Amino acid sequence: MKTYRPFNPEQSFLLPPSPAEWLPESHLAYFVLDLLADKDLSAFERVMQAKDARGERPFAPRMMLGLLVYGYSVGVFSSRKIERATYEDVAFRVLAGGEHPHFTTVNEFRLRHREAFAELFHQVLEDCMSAGLVKLGHVAIDGTKMKANASKHKAMSYDRMKKDEERLKAEIEELISRAEATDAAEDTAHGEGQQPSDLPTELRRREGRRALIKANREALEKEAAKARAAQLAAQADEMRTKAADSSLTDQKRGELETKAAQRDQESADLDDDDPDPPAVNDDVPRNTRPMTPDGTPKPKAQRNFTDPDSRIMMRDGAFMQAFNAQLAVDEENQVILAAVVGNQGPDAHYLEPVLRRVVDNCNAVPEVTTADSGYFSAENVRAAEHLGTDPYIAVGAHRNDGSPDDEPTNVSPRRANLFTPERAEMRAKLATEKGHARYARRKATVEPVIGQIRTRGFQHFSLRGLLKVRCEWLLVAATHNILKLWRTVGRPGLAQLAAA
Repeated sequence: MKTYRPFNPEQSFLLPPSPAEWLPESHLAYFVLDLLADKDLSAFERVMQAKDARGERPFAPRMMLGLLVYGYSVGVFSSRKIERATYEDVAFRVLAGGEHPHFTTVNEFRLRHREAFAELFHQVLEDCMSAGLVKLGHVAIDGTKMKANASKHKAMSYDRMKKDEERLKAEIEELISRAEATDAAEDTAHGEGQQPSDLPTELRRREGRRALIKANREALEKEAAKARAAQLAAQADEMRTKAADSSLTDQKRGELETKAAQRDQESADLDDDDPDPPAVNDDVPRNTRPMTPDGTPKPKAQRNFTDPDSRIMMRDGAFMQAFNAQLAVDEENQVILAAVVGNQGPDAHYLEPVLRRVVDNCNAVPEVTTADSGYFSAENVRAAEHLGTDPYIAVGAHRNDGSPDDEPTNVSPRRANLFTPERAEMRAKLATEKGHARYARRKATVEPVIGQIRTRGFQHFSLRGLLKVRCEWLLVAATHNILKLWRTVGRPGLAQLAAA
């Protein structure tokens, strides 16, 4: 009879096991540990050292960051699942070094150090460039609508807020009257001190709902007023610039300066002088809700109660509460060069900010840049050329025969932008053999990266708020590049990079 290999699950180890022997030498977990050992984690250290030295000692930042980086690399994004994996998954046990941080600790680390993820992304990108994975011959830009950590059913329009607030106010007054009448009748029939009816509970529910709606209505009004104040201030600056023209008459110059002063006063009346939230004063487009000239939100202006920064967007024919997540990807090895998130739905506003980040992150300009028709505008073409890259941007709608020479002259204003000279020029450029070949590479550059991120299981943001989701998107991009680095150079190549 065949004999079996020894099997005794209750047998204790005679010598302590080494974590270095638990996984294959080339495993991703070891690669993450080696990678983070060579990284500057001072951005994480500064936050941790700023806390009171008394109390329980915190977990090492390299260990906590390793858990998050490995988790996002293999599709484990939930802090609860990460905690459970430190007990059940060998790779997570190796990364945790026998520790088991509570899921609230994991989530707090992710929130507290979210801005440091941007520095991690830049350091990993530098490793990819040092390893020769980035060539900057062709960079493709694309975006995807990524679901927010909020439900679209938790959004309400400004008009409905006002109506529901008035309705709830009337219902609360009616409930108070009914409660008083009920209490008086019971006191008359049974004496004082009887059990309360269920009206106060219903009253508290309505009062809480009304307070929530009121807070969001006031926030919507405040946001609209600040946006209008910014518009008026920009108009005032523009008028002063025009007034500085020496060719103007004194009368015209005086009129412009007077109008500029009026705009300044109107702006000051609307602005409450509160500082803008983080991530607003930058070059990434930010959606402003529709408003009237006096700074009041229009009736259909919506605000989501769960994540006010998110917006209703469409993806694959369905509406969702989402953000617009943008990527710039290098063709050579599908390395992400820039990652941006905004709450503006149209893609056209993102091309220049994303391209500028590519130049800043790589300290070089890509030779060719491609983007789909959602990014096309004459301003974007000029901006790309001004930066020094050769843009190939799809133009979308065109004549059936594809000819830019005999476009119709009598078209509606809505379709007039489809027949601009810049669009005809770009269409002719894409129709050339070189243009067709270059644009065709786009589908093998940025689109697979978005698919790889979704295949990993990242279907929605875990955090809320524009600043937080931008930092989480940078963490997703950094882990994507870490996977590229691991599959291309491995641990031996990483050691060579560290020694170089």
